[in-house]
Amino acid sequence: MNLSANLALILATALISFAAIARPSLRDRLMFTTKSLKLGQFERLLTHGFVHADFNHLFFNMFTLFFFGLVVERSFDQYFSGAYALFYLTAIVVAILPTVYAQRKNVKYASLGASGAVSAVLFYYVVKNPTSMLYLFAIVPIPALLFALAFVGYGLYAQAKGQGRINHSAHLTGALFGVIAAMVL
Repeated sequence: MNLSANLALILATALISFAAIARPSLRDRLMFTTKSLKLGQFERLLTHGFVHADFNHLFFNMFTLFFFGLVVERSFDQYFSGAYALFYLTAIVVAILPTVYAQRKNVKYASLGASGAVSAVLFYYVVKNPTSMLYLFAIVPIPALLFALAFVGYGLYAQAKGQGRINHSAHLTGALFGVIAAMVL
């Protein structure tokens, strides 16, 4: 039995996140910081997507990735083996790039989590299935297109207000990457 790329990504993210939650020094070594880029640690543009702040953060991202990633991965199977994994890994990096630019002078800035890449997967799905129903909090049905509009609207609002410790820019950039990928492919 072959393990799907989506499940392999979920498993790798869960294992690395569990280890990083237990060992903050590992979390600090993997998460993105502007200081790390100044030190030439460019791998953090990718590794930050495999470490999460806590179990709730991890669960929400991997729950979403599990359901939407399975469908999206099947649509990538037509291209080449590993196409979905390449899409997901690229989305991690692309989603953080506007943050890299915006925070380039803030030596204390840090970010972690797979939310940007998960947004890319979710929005790829929405573009390919705009009339489908999504279930908000796994119970409230909402049309996919309406969900996408609300997600973007809230992300823009929250980003402008600087709400909380969430990298809304990564969510929005990941979503845009997913839309572009779905349209191109």
